[in-house]
Amino acid sequence: MSKNPVIPYILIFALGIGLIFFMSLYGIDQKKEIADGDGEATEEGTKEEGASSEFDAEAVAQQKCIGCHGGDLKGSVGPNLHGEDKDAKELHEIIKNGKGGMPAGLIPDENIDDMVDYILTLK
Repeated sequence: MSKNPVIPYILIFALGIGLIFFMSLYGIDQKKEIADGDGEATEEGTKEEGASSEFDAEAVAQQKCIGCHGGDLKGSVGPNLHGEDKDAKELHEIIKNGKGGMPAGLIPDENIDDMVDYILTLK
């Protein structure tokens, strides 16, 4: 009787599919902690951290804006934010409500003014 060379590959495939299935079940149970970025977050802990930490517009811009505005925020798909010809009110409305391909709600409402101030410093 000869060994079938496909059997080990089938076993590895089945093990991989099973592992993905069980990991996804674990992820469903832990989705809030995963979304918060730490494995042991509690509702009270994240609220306290958020209240005590200051909004860093530059860091948020590097996380959320570079995909469209480029790594140096000088434009790519989105416009160049350096020398933007819009005033603070227009920028606030764009960040809050979105424009074109830019979705609304990327920046929390309480931090929009800080982001506008940061963009205006890029001029």
